[in-house]
This record gives sequence, C-alpha cells and structure tokens, in this order.
Amino acid sequence: MVCVAQPGVLRWIGVRPAYRAPVQIVEQADVEAERGVIGDRSAFKSGGKRQVTLIQFEHLAVIAALCGRRDAAPELLRRNFVVSGINLLALKRARFSVGAALFEGSGLCQPCSRMEDTLGRGGYNAMRGHGGITARVLAGGKINLGDQIVMIELGPRSAGDEE
Repeated sequence: MVCVAQPGVLRWIGVRPAYRAPVQIVEQADVEAERGVIGDRSAFKSGGKRQVTLIQFEHLAVIAALCGRRDAAPELLRRNFVVSGINLLALKRARFSVGAALFEGSGLCQPCSRMEDTLGRGGYNAMRGHGGITARVLAGGKINLGDQIVMIELGPRSAGDEE
C-alpha cells in the first residue's frame, strides 16, 4: 500500500474571477463537482482536467530564492490552494479530500510565461518543478483555511510518472 506520512493543511485559498484579474484571497470557498471553486474563472465551464490548482507552501520560499526575491506571495502564482505538510506530487494521480470536497489529481500545474512579468526575470524557470498540481472536483463541498488534505486512494500510474 502506498500512502503519505501525514495529512496536509490548507493554508491559503485564492479565487481568480476573470482572466488576468487580481486574485481574491478568501478564508473559505464552495467547490462544485466538475467545475471548481465557485467564483473562479475555471468554474464557468464544466469538465476538464484543470478545475482546481494547488501549490506546495514549502516551495514558495524556494521559488522566491530562485527569483532573488524576499518572498513569493501565493496570489502572484495564481493558484487556488496553497497546502503544507503533504507532498503534492504524491497526489498527482490520487483521490484526496480537502474539507468536505473530494478531488482527483489530474497532473502537473506547469508555470506560464506570465511568471516572468509577475516574479521578474527568471520567474518561469524558478517555477519549473515547483508549480504544483491540477485536480478535478469529484464531489463538491465547503472548504476552509485549516482544513486537512487527506489522500483517499492512489490512482493508476501512467506513462511518464516519476518514481
């Protein structure tokens, strides 16, 4: 059986209301199955692999250091959730819960070229390998800061998965 050492914790929630609009930081959110975070631009359409994006809190300091910055605020990185205490790569192909919602990891969340504008020169490369994961919402519900992130089951491995 493959498992993670401990549950993680939801430390930050961000909602992107429109393309290129500033990220709204919230303490709780409603998540809808097959859509994503209500109020987020990704939730306007149904389906797809990128309904929610997650990034590792522990990687924020690495990203900042690689950019020569004091910090890398989550809203600059435009992800929905910042989590700590659990390795997000372990959830890349797993089912997991955050609060009352159930998710399935759908892949890596690669950085976009906007990171050069947001983080400065080298921002894109600083994010490579630290961009987090994407997930589909299997069952919606309310999530709050401080909620646990718990792996439910590991999904099947696919070609290209790392050890």
